[in-house]
Amino acid sequence: MRGFVFWIVLLIIFVGLPACGPKEGQKGGLLSWFTKKPQPQEAKLRELVERAQRHFERGYYELAEKDFEEIRDRYPDSPFALWAELKLADCKFFAGKYLEAAVLYEEFEKLHPTNEAIPYVIFQIGTCYYRMMLSPDRDQTNTKKAIQAYRRLLENFPDSPYVYEAKRRIAKARERLAEHELYVARFYFRTGRYRAAYYRLLYLLDNYPETTPAHKARLLASRYYEKALEETRALAEGRLKDYWGKPYP
Repeated sequence: MRGFVFWIVLLIIFVGLPACGPKEGQKGGLLSWFTKKPQPQEAKLRELVERAQRHFERGYYELAEKDFEEIRDRYPDSPFALWAELKLADCKFFAGKYLEAAVLYEEFEKLHPTNEAIPYVIFQIGTCYYRMMLSPDRDQTNTKKAIQAYRRLLENFPDSPYVYEAKRRIAKARERLAEHELYVARFYFRTGRYRAAYYRLLYLLDNYPETTPAHKARLLASRYYEKALEETRALAEGRLKDYWGKPYP
């Protein structure tokens, strides 16, 4: 009889376990005794990761940046530390701070050259400079840096998913460089520096022959050449004078 009662009591306990558990949204309960509780450090890290990702997805980049910095600095041995390091660069990029983002992406590539995210990182480096390209009448350093980064991506990771877009942007960047050369050539021509103008056209045709400005340069070449010859004769005969009225040496 005692054995029978023992089994009945045991059956009631196990059947009643779910009822003793927490209701939705509550913590604790009998079943919680048999589950492993997360360590405080793990729980804090998980909370930080979720919050950082939530802020990033909602476009709160400054808040996300603080969270990613905390993950990187407080949990350097965590697998999330490297992820946070890259996301810090993403925060700068999507906030429109392209120069700061480029520095962080370049630092990431330097420190982790074999990381699987490197194709994305190089593409982002190129995109930072691509977004900072200036108009044809201004300095084209960023345009050249964008091309360099995209070409490096094509050479080292020809099968990456960023190849098509990198090629398209290289073509657009080359158009910008060609436009710059044409602008400078026309400026030289307007100011009477005909030989410099003609040499600039030649440089354009040699380096960017497939571009639209190159087509325009071909139409101007004969005219610029004639004026360059006139300037050369004037220099040889001593008829051409400099800004101070003295003959060119």
